Amino acid sequence: MSFLTADEVQQLAYQVWGASFAISLLAGVLIHRGHFCTMGAISDWVVMRDATRLRQWALAVVVAMACFGLMAWLGWISPLSTIYASSQLPWLSALLGGCLFGIGMVLASGCSSKSLVRLAAGNLKSLVVLLAMAVSALAAMRGLTAVWRVNGLDTVSIDLPHGPFVGQWLSAFWGLELRAGFGISAALVSLCLLGWVVKDRRFHTAFNWVTGAGLGLLVVALWWVSGVLGFVPEHPDTLEPVFLTTHSGRMEALSFTAPVGYWLDAFMYYSDGSKRLTLGMVTVVGVLAGAGLSAVQQGSFRWEGFTDRHDLVRHLAGGALMGTGGVMAMGCTFGQGLSGLSTLNLGSMLSVMGIFAGTWAALHWQMREA
Repeated sequence: MSFLTADEVQQLAYQVWGASFAISLLAGVLIHRGHFCTMGAISDWVVMRDATRLRQWALAVVVAMACFGLMAWLGWISPLSTIYASSQLPWLSALLGGCLFGIGMVLASGCSSKSLVRLAAGNLKSLVVLLAMAVSALAAMRGLTAVWRVNGLDTVSIDLPHGPFVGQWLSAFWGLELRAGFGISAALVSLCLLGWVVKDRRFHTAFNWVTGAGLGLLVVALWWVSGVLGFVPEHPDTLEPVFLTTHSGRMEALSFTAPVGYWLDAFMYYSDGSKRLTLGMVTVVGVLAGAGLSAVQQGSFRWEGFTDRHDLVRHLAGGALMGTGGVMAMGCTFGQGLSGLSTLNLGSMLSVMGIFAGTWAALHWQMREA
């Protein structure tokens, strides 16, 4: 094993940032051109019984899950090194946080990733949403609501004797090697979900397949960047293994709620010397850049603002709920819905259930009020 010098580690960090930016740039283009939106997908199904965009989302999960399971089976990465690895499951925070996030993204007309894409296309309402989300996310991580969350909601948890991943439970019950458990569980779940995706023949267009499968592959690519390219077995300063540029020090993939908050924190307190550029922060800039380039090239860039005071209040409330809920649930529709589900993490499943439930409830409330 060759050991890296401090200069070599810094050069590797630059490579991780560059690769992360390129991946998120492509993600921004795909989200913009493919109209990929979890809230929109659920809305299409609830209002019009059209599951096309929901199948796009499911296809992204299938591809991300299958490829992540394959990498785990090959031993390239381990789910135990991700941010989702915890023997405690704070189920109340996951469910309630997901529910708040789902309600928030209906009020804000889209989740955190969709807000970034809309801002890049000239929608100033999304700027207000993102600012409200960043403030509430920082408060939920380090402020007053963080104290309530940690001392209250997070204490309501259950022990996971076999671990937080489905692959671990499969390995324990069947007596399999852990790598095999991760690979087999990913294959089984992704095949079942793929069966539902391909069931509707109307879904089979190049547009839908490129959007769904493309975003799934980009999630996997970022897992590889953070878990393989950015992994240093022994950092020259700490002599400890490290995943370079990640905020948590563990493997990370696409997630946007907390990174948007980190940008606001860095903007306000950069001079204290403790701020550093993270993989998540780079992906926020990449999605903005990709969506902006796509909008300009397409000719769809338009400045938009609020229509009235009620519109402003609704978007402010939506952003605040997404920031608080996203931190409680440990991720957004990408952070838990794609990145988390790709690992078959039990907490991610609960968070996504909460997101879907909150979105469904908010959509039905809006239809009754209309």
